[in-house]
Amino acid sequence: MNRKLTYSQVGDDYDNIKDPVKKLAQKFAKSTTINLTKKGFKEVSETRGESAYVWQQGDIYMAFAVEGLGTKNLIADKIDAGEKYYQSIAHDTVATIINDLVSVGASPLVLNAYWAIPNNNWLENKKRIDSLILGWKKACDIAGVSWGGGETATLNGIIKNGTVDLGGAAVGIIKNRKRLLIDTNLKTGDRIVLLKSNGINSNGISLVRALEKRLPKGYSTKLKNGKLFGDEALRKSNIYAKLINRILDSGIRLHYISNITGHGLRKIMRSERNFIYVIEEIIEPPGICNFIQKKLRLSDYEMYQTFNMGMDYALFVDKEDVDKTLGVVEKEGFSGINAGYIKIGKRQVLIQPKNIAYGGKTLDLR
Repeated sequence: MNRKLTYSQVGDDYDNIKDPVKKLAQKFAKSTTINLTKKGFKEVSETRGESAYVWQQGDIYMAFAVEGLGTKNLIADKIDAGEKYYQSIAHDTVATIINDLVSVGASPLVLNAYWAIPNNNWLENKKRIDSLILGWKKACDIAGVSWGGGETATLNGIIKNGTVDLGGAAVGIIKNRKRLLIDTNLKTGDRIVLLKSNGINSNGISLVRALEKRLPKGYSTKLKNGKLFGDEALRKSNIYAKLINRILDSGIRLHYISNITGHGLRKIMRSERNFIYVIEEIIEPPGICNFIQKKLRLSDYEMYQTFNMGMDYALFVDKEDVDKTLGVVEKEGFSGINAGYIKIGKRQVLIQPKNIAYGGKTLDLR
């Protein structure tokens, strides 16, 4: 029960993605830009490898993002086919897509769904499918995006019986250059505002599922706060689309955003520029994180590179705009802290309260 178990042992090890495969895909992807320019449009090359891809159409910019939920649906499958569980995973799928899209400053316009099922038997559970659809619709309303349609693929032999693979894609608009958030905007002295998450989102779920198998009561195990392990794992993620629009509308000099998903707080250094991201203050991790860490005997280093640890969105703002930013964050019903700053140096994240340093080589996304 107390044997140490890390994310790399139970999930995809991000750090072992074959470099030649990545480079070949990137090389061929870049070569297709000619197909865009032939139609009179221009890509924003700085967004290649970012959470969303941006191209220019006259005086405006369009952004595109595609994402998937991962294996979080397997928690809902194992706990119950009840309403709240499938509403939650639908909501979180939309959240993963939208939060990536708005990280470049885009206002979401249209979102399409991709649901893959093993066979049509999955659709026969009316309570489950109705809950999934309702959760998806409610999340789109929160994001202010039109659900345009999608694809429900039946993939017998690829998708396991009784499960579903959830994903989708979205398009957004950036109405002028000032609202385009790319890493060339970053500068020394920018402050890092970290937003408080509503849970672990869709991060490190393979590790959560591995731990569940070790617990005598599984997802019904009670945490110190009296909540069930499974319920806490399925807490809905925040959707930040309207917040980011409010910040941009207020004239705040927001320079960049990192959506902290996979890779944990290493994601703060998503930009490839040579900056040191100094984190002076952190948000107290949610109880589920402390539970996971204790049960699996994981170090702080492992936890903060796997989970968001209570912080799921990093806003990089001009130092003079920090208080105004936090004011808007609070007004919109969220919580955040003035967590740290940027300085020149070899690319890394320093989490001072935990004495953790992640070098640039531990995060290779492009």
